[in-house]
Amino acid sequence: MNIRMDKMTIGNIDIEVVTKAIKNIHLSVHPPNGRVRIAAPEKMDPDAIRLFAISKLSWIKKQITKFEHQDRQPKRDFVSGESHYFIGDRYLLNVIETTGKQRVEIRNKKYLDLYVRPGSTVEKREKIMTEWYRNYLKDVIPNYVKKWEGIMGVKVDSWGVKLMKTKWGTCNTSGRRIWINLELAKKNPRCLEYIIVHEMVHLLERHHNDRFIEYMDQFLPNWRSVKNELNEVTYESSRWSY
Repeated sequence: MNIRMDKMTIGNIDIEVVTKAIKNIHLSVHPPNGRVRIAAPEKMDPDAIRLFAISKLSWIKKQITKFEHQDRQPKRDFVSGESHYFIGDRYLLNVIETTGKQRVEIRNKKYLDLYVRPGSTVEKREKIMTEWYRNYLKDVIPNYVKKWEGIMGVKVDSWGVKLMKTKWGTCNTSGRRIWINLELAKKNPRCLEYIIVHEMVHLLERHHNDRFIEYMDQFLPNWRSVKNELNEVTYESSRWSY
């Protein structure tokens, strides 16, 4: 596929323009800072793309303003009283010193009890929380993969979980391997399933073109609303987008 990237500026707003072999023009504004992107058919006239952007300027500004006013969480100290998220729900952290097993437990659907060694560092407390999130994802991802392998008729040879700064997930189509962002443990499970489906669709269509969108519409008709939900709140300061 011949893909060309360019930039244009409309009303002091920089817009990334990608032209490729697609049928329709697509406009998106990405968190956390309102990065604007247009994907257009490769034969579409540049002036027509510019006119399209101008016609959508009011909407673009509205989306950018929304992202600018989002409540993003600051860097964590992992101390009692902090807010932390798990599967879309907000919990209050309660740090408990122990000589026993270091672990995380949910209590009363309100608290995350973090058991750590006396005098543990911020880094150590963060590591225990991170591994708890990772273990959750490793428990639930196989069921999603198995479910969608049967529906799609594809095979995922391997998958992994890691912290990514710019993507919620990736797919290596040649190796048939998908990676899932560790931060998805903090999101509603439907967001995790959407990303898994998205990455598995790449095994049917590598590129984000009209055929890819048709597959997404077929397998997960509500994917657009879940995508919006996924990007509504940025749980850390990393510049994620999808």
